[in-house]
Amino acid sequence: MSIFSIFKGKPAPSYPTDIVQDKEGNDIQFTFFKHASFAIKVGQRHIYNDPVLQYAEYARLPKADLVLVTHSHYDHLDRAAIDDITTHQSIILCDKTSAEVFDGEAVVMTPGLKAQPWDGLIVEAVAAYNTTEGHTDFHPQAREDCGYILELASGLRIYIAGDTELTPEMKAVKDIDIALLPVNQPYTMTVDQAIEAIKAIRPKIFYPYHYGEVDEVTDIERLKRELADVTEVRVFPME
Repeated sequence: MSIFSIFKGKPAPSYPTDIVQDKEGNDIQFTFFKHASFAIKVGQRHIYNDPVLQYAEYARLPKADLVLVTHSHYDHLDRAAIDDITTHQSIILCDKTSAEVFDGEAVVMTPGLKAQPWDGLIVEAVAAYNTTEGHTDFHPQAREDCGYILELASGLRIYIAGDTELTPEMKAVKDIDIALLPVNQPYTMTVDQAIEAIKAIRPKIFYPYHYGEVDEVTDIERLKRELADVTEVRVFPME
């Protein structure tokens, strides 16, 4: 039974999980909440991406060793959720705009910067922004929002794209085993952009995330169909 199902003797909500093995045969557990909120369990370490209270009951989940915040929008940065999931030992990595709410408690990341939260994990920030005319105000390049590449001790590399469209920085990302790309029009990637991105990155596994909740429905079946010969597309509800 997943640690996300029972915690401290109290029943907690059950969330969809998936297991991926790293290059040494160790289990890496992904737990999907909603929107862009998910967790990664590496050994006994718990990593949370963009925790937001309305997406999960964080106070009833294992405390974070690491929290990643991609940018300052309300559906990605929620100080109350982060307070619920962290302790004084937790590490927070965030973009420079989000850092304004942490009073020096977070490590500020900008595109290209690397951090080592602990031995066996390196985190690299990747630029995340819109490129389509008329959409660039959603996530301006100048604000320096972040995606993140996590490199584990085993060499497994996980790319969390953040809120972004297809960019030159994304196309330059290499040696990715697991990619999580947002497919949520008009704010992030179109299906066409996601297909092009995956064909450029060529991860072994692709998790679409941050989709739904808008009028334009993301064609997940098309994503799976057109990428069938490129990667393994694993779909979990994020709506």
